[in-house]
Amino acid sequence: MLTDLPNVLTLSRIAAIPLLVVLVAVRTPVADLMACIVFSAAAITDYFDGKLARERQQLSDLGRMLDPIADKLLVGAALMMLVGTARLSEAGLYPAIVIMLREILVSGLREYLAGVRVGLPVTRLAKWKTGFQMGALGTLLAGNASAVLLHMPWLPVSLIGETMLWVAALLTLVTGWDYLTAGLQHASTAPPAALHK
Repeated sequence: MLTDLPNVLTLSRIAAIPLLVVLVAVRTPVADLMACIVFSAAAITDYFDGKLARERQQLSDLGRMLDPIADKLLVGAALMMLVGTARLSEAGLYPAIVIMLREILVSGLREYLAGVRVGLPVTRLAKWKTGFQMGALGTLLAGNASAVLLHMPWLPVSLIGETMLWVAALLTLVTGWDYLTAGLQHASTAPPAALHK
């Protein structure tokens, strides 16, 4: 049900996106720090919505549908704002592209496999990828200006964020390949009628 707490948490990730976009667009140290906080709070709900759904036995098709959508919208919006406001270096653009392409690939695979009634389980490595990715994006949203605001001008926040983004991109390649090979394996063994709409 839409009003179940796990679904409310999932929807809160989507609701946080317009606020995140506005805060990043403001481009002040305080707004950057607030963008980091909003993004981090939204990212944390990804852990709790699934945990609560399992504990309360409130698993639903709606939740299964909304959860990956909310994740991809949040990540996509953060990456686009970072690129659009030139908050990523030229080198940082490449892991961002890898991450976006992987999100599209996995979405397509999940849609196909759902059509042939096959699930694509989340691996432990994929969870590590998500952790690095969310940590990297939150750090990049905070930026170096936040470090100055917090009286830590020596802390290379953006460099730390981009390093984490590269780690996330490498994990993204590995997990994306795992998902792709699993999808291709199911496609090659599925009956022909299931392969065409």
